[in-house]
Amino acid sequence: MSFSGDAKAELCRVPLARKCCAQAECYGILLYANRFDEGQARIVTESEQFAARLPQLFKKAFRVSFDRLPEEGMGKRVFSLTAADKLSTLSAVFGYDPGSSVAHHINFAVLEEPHCRTAFFRGAFLAGGSVTDPSKGYHLELATSHLSVNRELMTLLREAGFEPKSVRRGGNHMAYFKRSEDIADFLAAIGAPLHAMELMNAKAEKDLRGGVNRRVNCDAANLDKAVDAAQTQIEVIHRLMARMDLDELPPKLSEAAKLRLEHPDLTLTELGELCQPPITKSSLNYRLKKLSELAGE
Repeated sequence: MSFSGDAKAELCRVPLARKCCAQAECYGILLYANRFDEGQARIVTESEQFAARLPQLFKKAFRVSFDRLPEEGMGKRVFSLTAADKLSTLSAVFGYDPGSSVAHHINFAVLEEPHCRTAFFRGAFLAGGSVTDPSKGYHLELATSHLSVNRELMTLLREAGFEPKSVRRGGNHMAYFKRSEDIADFLAAIGAPLHAMELMNAKAEKDLRGGVNRRVNCDAANLDKAVDAAQTQIEVIHRLMARMDLDELPPKLSEAAKLRLEHPDLTLTELGELCQPPITKSSLNYRLKKLSELAGE
């Protein structure tokens, strides 16, 4: 199962405690479902856990049962309500008049309590949401075919402390998050704290791996520079040796030249510690520069 499917499975384990929250979750499901109008409420899902939750949820919320249940062995599971009295029950709870409403809107009066809003978000995600596997990237979206619903959801999310963005793709309108922290906070809020933690753990591991790689690359680059510099210094010393004996040089320069020839793989700091008496990296670097000037002359 995908990360998104696993997250929905965790959400489906949230208890159906309050009737008002059950209705709010159903509200989110219906507005983000395949179809919800005066003729039919149709919900399509591939999640086995969501399919098991739906009949219980609608029974708790409205005391209604679906007119169509999924066929055994089908990949996509289809639930539908077509009976006029059942659709009227739903419309009455949400204040929706199919005959006079041109477009769907979220009835904020149904979602006055914070726990009901959370349940609404959960329903919207179960029916029209998805979240990317954090090992591949960070993206969570809630997609609906209703423009006004998407705009009003953005308002609800901001009031709840989230900062979503919005985009239109094909015939759908989507609220989405790209920041890992926002996605984790949203998942935790709607009832999937385990997947919120899994996402943050994946991010921490990815950041750690990136930091290690950057450090390794930096160390490798520094090592390459040190090797190149040492090779250049050795070539300088060989040019000097072609013209004179190293013992003819001033004692400090002679010592620096001999140490570099004897220890081509050591850093300047390590070479400086071998001098008698030991000297700093900058002091040794100064002596090697003097050798380079002499070679140039």
